[in-house]
Amino acid sequence: MELSELRKEINEIDKDLVELFKKRMECSFNVAEYKIANNMEVFQADRENEIIRRVRNSVPEDLQNSAEVFFTTLMDISKCKQFQKFFAKDNHIDFQPLDLDGKYIVAVPGTVGSYSHIASTQFLKNGTPVFYETFDEVFDAVERGKAEFGVLPIANSTTGSIVQTYGLMREHDFKICAETKVKVDHCLAVKPGVKLEEVKSIYSHEQGIMQCQEFIKKHGFKTHKYANTSLAACFIKGSEKPLGAICSQVCAKELGLEILETDIVDASENYTKFMLISKKTMCLENANIVSVSLAVPHTSSALYRLLTKFSVAGLNLCMIESSPVANTDFDVIFYLDFEGRITTPDVAKLINELNSELSYFKFLGNYAEV
Repeated sequence: MELSELRKEINEIDKDLVELFKKRMECSFNVAEYKIANNMEVFQADRENEIIRRVRNSVPEDLQNSAEVFFTTLMDISKCKQFQKFFAKDNHIDFQPLDLDGKYIVAVPGTVGSYSHIASTQFLKNGTPVFYETFDEVFDAVERGKAEFGVLPIANSTTGSIVQTYGLMREHDFKICAETKVKVDHCLAVKPGVKLEEVKSIYSHEQGIMQCQEFIKKHGFKTHKYANTSLAACFIKGSEKPLGAICSQVCAKELGLEILETDIVDASENYTKFMLISKKTMCLENANIVSVSLAVPHTSSALYRLLTKFSVAGLNLCMIESSPVANTDFDVIFYLDFEGRITTPDVAKLINELNSELSYFKFLGNYAEV
C-alpha cells in the first residue's frame, strides 16, 4: 500500500474519532446533568477505574499503558469541561488596582544598596524602605501589616531559583503584585586600605558566591555565606580583619568601602528577578502572568493529568518549579506561572477548579513586569 493511501486511511479514522469524541463529550454532559438532578456524586473514581480496566483488557499487552493514557486524558478533558459548564462559580477574581506612584512603607531585606533595595526603587519610586535581616522577616512584616509591600528575590538568570524564597512562600499569606529585573554588578569590596593580596576570606549571600565561582577559584578565597550581600558588606566593614565582600557597587559606595575588583560575575548578562508582595490581591492594568502553588497526589501521571487542565483551558504555562516540603518523605510543592488575567473566565474557572480538587492550592497573584 502506498504512503498516500495509508495517510488517507488515517484521515478517515481521524474523522471517525472526531465524531465519536463529539458524541462522547455530549453524552458526558448529559450524564453530569442527570447526576446533578438526582443529587448524585458527579466525579466517581470507581467508574473511571472500571473504564480503564475494561480498556486495558481490550487491547494487546504492549498497548495497554498507551490505551490507559489515551482514555485517562479523554476522561480528564470531560471532567474539565463539565466543571467549567456546571460548577465554576466565578468568572473573575476580585482585586484592587495597583498604584506604584503612592507613598508606601516597603519591607526590604539587607540594607541601603542591596539588590533588593535597588529593586524596591524600580517598583516604588516614592516608597520608604524599612530594612530587615532575613527574608522571613520581610514576609512577616507584610503579613502583619507592618509594611504595605515587601520586595524579595525569586530567581537568577545564572544560578536559577532562590531556594530560600521558595522555601518560605508556603509558610506565609501574601500576593505577588509585580516583578522586576535587576542587573547584577557584583564587585569585591574591602575596607579602605586593604590590599587584594591580604584578603583570604570573603563573605556574601550564597547566590553571590555561586555567581562568582571563577573569580573565587582564581584567587583561592575561602567563602562564608551571609544572609544578604549588603549585610555581608556591613560585616566586613566592622571587622578588624582584612576581609572581602561580594556585593553591589552601589552598596560598596554607600558604606564607604573600597572596590578592588569589578565585573567579577561568571556571566556578564546576569539578572535577578524580584517580586513585589502585598497582603492584598493587587494588579496592574497590564497584568499578564498568574502564579499558583499546589500539591499533587502521589499517583501515576498526577502531574501530567494536572497539566491537561491548562491545555483544555487554552492557557500557556511559562514556568514550573518545585520545592521540597520540610519534615516529609520528599513531598514537594509545585509553583506554576502561566499567561493570563484573573478578569477572564478561563483563568478564574481554572483557579476555582484547582482549588476545589487539590488538597493544597494557593493563588499567588496576577502581575506584570515593571
